[in-house]
Parts: sequence; C-alpha cells; structure tokens
Amino acid sequence: MATTTAVQRKQRAKEAYDAYLASCPSRRLLDRISDKWVTLVLAALRDGPLRYSELAARIAGVSQKMLTQTLRSLERDGLVTREVTPSVPVRVDYALTPLGDSLRERITLLKEWAERHMADVDAARARYDADRP
Repeated sequence: MATTTAVQRKQRAKEAYDAYLASCPSRRLLDRISDKWVTLVLAALRDGPLRYSELAARIAGVSQKMLTQTLRSLERDGLVTREVTPSVPVRVDYALTPLGDSLRERITLLKEWAERHMADVDAARARYDADRP
C-alpha cells in the first residue's frame, strides 16, 4: 500500500470539496444557502410554483431587492427555475428544480427545528444573560 504525503492528502481533500479547507469552493455555496431569505424561499416553494407577488406576500419582511437578488442567485445555482408566461401583465412563476427540491427537504427540516425550539433558545439566552453582569 502506497503512502501519501500531507500535501497529497490535502490536495485530495480539496478535490473532494472539503468545506473545512479555506479554499474549498463549497464554502461559497454554504454561504449562499445559509442565508435566511434562501431558506424561506426554498421552503415557500415546497408545494409548487409561485408567482413573485405570492412569494413576496408569503415571506413577510423581505424587500423587493432582496427577493429579486435571492431568486436570481437561486436560478443561477440551478435550484430554482423562472418561467415567463407572455400575458398582460406578464406572469412569472418560480419553481424548484430537482436539485433545489433535494436541498429544500433539508432546509425545511432546519426551518421546522428553529420554529419548534425557539422557546428553548429564548430560555437559554435569558439564563445566559441573567448570569452576566
């Protein structure tokens, strides 16, 4: 069995997209998908395509600029499709791709975990703050 040097092991890890390495391109993707608006858009598209206005109404607090940027980045990453239907006014629908749906499954679990455990986190924060002068 051939041995490998530390440099060779580091190179192999880099090639395998090891997010622990600073130069790993998957870090950019992790940065993108950890954004709260990405999480909420993917979860909102869970039941099928939505129009831009439906997404904006479902996701309280998102600005037009942030929703547009988020949808464009998701489309660029191959997670969301944008379908324009010529009509008056023009109809634009957004839907998950199979890749986006595979991520949505995991993101939805994270969203549901946050909703289920927010009271626990609030209690932990209160205990922590009470112990600090």
